[in-house]
Amino acid sequence: MEFQVLKKNNLKRNIIIGVFGVLIISAIILNFSSARYRSTASVPIVDSEVNYVRPDLNAVAIVVDGESTNTVPEGNYKLLDTSYCTVNGEDANVTLAWDQTTQMLTVTPFTTRGTKCYLYFETATTKTVDTVLGEIEVNLDTPDFSKTSCSAGSNNGGNCREETVGIYEETTSKGTTYYWRGDVENNYLEFANKYWRIIRINEDGSIRIIYSGEKAEVDAAGKETVLANGYNDSSTDYTQIGTSRFNSSYNRSEYVGYRYTRGSQRPNSTNEGTDSTIKTYLENWYSNNLFGVDSKISNSPGFCNDRELQSGSGSWVSTGSTQYYAAYERADTTRQPTYECSNSNDLYQTKIGLITADEVMYAGGRLGTNNYSYYLYTGNIYWTMSPYYFNGSYAGVFDVDSDGWLSHYYVNGSAYGVRPVINLSTNNTITGNGTINDPFVVV
Repeated sequence: MEFQVLKKNNLKRNIIIGVFGVLIISAIILNFSSARYRSTASVPIVDSEVNYVRPDLNAVAIVVDGESTNTVPEGNYKLLDTSYCTVNGEDANVTLAWDQTTQMLTVTPFTTRGTKCYLYFETATTKTVDTVLGEIEVNLDTPDFSKTSCSAGSNNGGNCREETVGIYEETTSKGTTYYWRGDVENNYLEFANKYWRIIRINEDGSIRIIYSGEKAEVDAAGKETVLANGYNDSSTDYTQIGTSRFNSSYNRSEYVGYRYTRGSQRPNSTNEGTDSTIKTYLENWYSNNLFGVDSKISNSPGFCNDRELQSGSGSWVSTGSTQYYAAYERADTTRQPTYECSNSNDLYQTKIGLITADEVMYAGGRLGTNNYSYYLYTGNIYWTMSPYYFNGSYAGVFDVDSDGWLSHYYVNGSAYGVRPVINLSTNNTITGNGTINDPFVVV
């Protein structure tokens, strides 16, 4: 055990002590009235000297996941409330806290030599992260994206394949993003007199949200019903701004594009090409509904209209052959979504767009499997931004089906629902706690 000498001081101080030997801990913060000291050093106190010797702090027992060990565990572990310290066989009446990131044990207060501590750890399933929304609890496991997600018993006859519900993290080339999955009840947000659900906190700290209704209409109808997970909105359409075809043209592969150039897989830049029908629809709505709060919305994260082909497809063709796009492969074969947009000419850095098929998978949806409970279910069919295929005659794009599953339809086939997605800037002030009755509010 190593201690450092500190000048005499009668005031209480926080002391960090490195502990070695029986206990391996990064640091211990102690609060006491005498001094910081070495194990055998003489420390002047008033007019006399007192020799402090080991053990002044001793870890008598360390138990990790029910097994005794000699060292404090590294990694994602939490200190249990059953941990305690004693002095002369009696409870020392101290508070213990463990920071799993820094591996720092805090003992408050530490006032007596010979303190003995009994430390009980177990593998942590969550961690606390400080974000623009305040502290959030993030699950440490990785969901199985081949399965739908919802809480047990909540799916109204649907296929609830696993119970990975909550906030999760994903590391991308741009940093770390935190996304909401399943029938979560802490991602409600109010902005511009409208209700939204949070999809994720982007890597740059902006917040990606999807439209869920006009505040006045939803409040009048009863937000506890209309905004609740599992609500079937097919007869009222509160959760969408209207309906539109994705594109008016359909018989060429390029018509899966948010913007397109005839005869090309994609335009040479996101500023070139012809606007799709749905892009025009969304931007008109933005001008009429969100222009006054434009400064609170970011265009930096962008929206990915991924037109890469699935692996092994060969060269892209405009007509004639059937070809599937990369999002189909991720949804149907690998079952592994991504937040990456591999081609910069598919990333539209605009202020409004649509959810992607990958984001639906992260949220708990699955290709061809219903989910009546997760937060993206509305009972309506609505468009995503992700190309599905060209079957030789028709271009198709992913949608979220009325049963909550990932599906697809021809770009001109029907006027399906439109649920705008925007990204809130990082400099907004936000209040609330995200519940249906106390949503996050952008002020």
